[in-house]
Parts: sequence; C-alpha cells; structure tokens
Amino acid sequence: MKHRIFAWLFLGVAVVGAGAVSGDASEVVEIRLRGRYFMEPATVHITVAVEPDAANRVLRIEADGDSVFRASDVSLSGAGEKRMHAVEFKNLPAGTYTLRAQVFSTERLRGRAEQELVVTGIGGR
Repeated sequence: MKHRIFAWLFLGVAVVGAGAVSGDASEVVEIRLRGRYFMEPATVHITVAVEPDAANRVLRIEADGDSVFRASDVSLSGAGEKRMHAVEFKNLPAGTYTLRAQVFSTERLRGRAEQELVVTGIGGR
C-alpha cells in the first residue's frame, strides 16, 4: 500500500512539474498559424504572439523541414515591444516542417513554441 501511495504522489509531482515548465513557455511565446496543410510551393504566413517583457531581445522563427531550413530573427526592445509579429516563408517545397518560435534575452532562452505543418506536392508551379 505504501508503494502505491508513493507512486501516485510521485506521478502527481511529475505532472504538476511538467505543467509548470510548458505553462511558462506558452506564456512567453505562441505560434498562430492558419491551417496545417499547404500545397507547394507554399507561402506560409506565421503570426507569433510574444508576451512583452523587459528581458526580451530576439525572436527567432524557424521552419525546419526534411530538406529545407529557413529562419528569421526579429529584434525585440523589451517591455515596450508590440505583442504580435508576422513572418512569411515563401516557396516552401513539399515536406513536413517544424515551426519553431524562440524568445531570447541577452543571456538565455526565455520561451519556445513549436507547431508542425505539412506541405504537399500536389500544387502547381
């Protein structure tokens, strides 16, 4: 019986701890994408919400695919910075991509968000 109580207690702490980590990251940065599937050559409009904070200095947005990697950095000016940022990646070929938005201070990564998207090879050129 003691082992069962310990196991449930450990599981509860692990779940609460995991929620705290992902909760902090989502409070800092969030990807907002219209759709998940696109046709090649895809133009993907990505909107990223960044919670203004004095420590925010760089927003890096990446599209990491099977054979293509694109990235764009946006300078942030701390607490006075706007919340919404838009980036466009053009001519993405067919493949699966991980979109990644990361907010950095001068010293460390403050928050990160990821979302998957798929570009199909059905479209015309």
